[in-house]
Amino acid sequence: MKNIVLTGLLLFAFIFNVQAQQGKGFGFKGGLNYNTNGDYFESTNPIRSNAENPKGSVGFHFGLFGKYGGKIFFKPELVFTSTKSDYDDASFKMQKLDAPLLVGVKFLRYFNVFGGPSLQYIIDTEFDGIAIDEVKNEVTVGLNFGVGVNIYKIGIDLRYERGFSENEATFFGDNGADISRIDTRPSQLILSVSLLL
Repeated sequence: MKNIVLTGLLLFAFIFNVQAQQGKGFGFKGGLNYNTNGDYFESTNPIRSNAENPKGSVGFHFGLFGKYGGKIFFKPELVFTSTKSDYDDASFKMQKLDAPLLVGVKFLRYFNVFGGPSLQYIIDTEFDGIAIDEVKNEVTVGLNFGVGVNIYKIGIDLRYERGFSENEATFFGDNGADISRIDTRPSQLILSVSLLL
């Protein structure tokens, strides 16, 4: 997994270098995300027939982006994201690196729409204060799409992100025998402010 992350960082640096040589730019971004993860299945409660649904919570993100093109543009990003989902008795926290690869179209001078795949690398997960080591896939793919407005070098965008497939994390209960599981796939609204350098 470290090789995948390192390769992604090198690719990102190369894209920034090419853009700088061609007069295009990169910048910084950050903001808030309203997140819910998937269902929580508690093996210690055999009576419960339905999974426990999450309640949304606010997290944050910050990172870098590049931008290349004119009316039609390509915008790769590398973003650290911290999310939290609340369940009846506990909270699930996750930190991850997101790498959206977005294609967009400008319209009416200041506005744009965009979309594309988003690679996700899970750095750390925690449920009710317990670190979770067993995540099925540390690298997953999701989808980003949204709208934005850019006035000179300042941009604001609102997007929706959804994972393509379930990605379960499993962990042992207090007695060391019961196994519970939680779907780490995020579903989130993301509000970002960006500055193009």
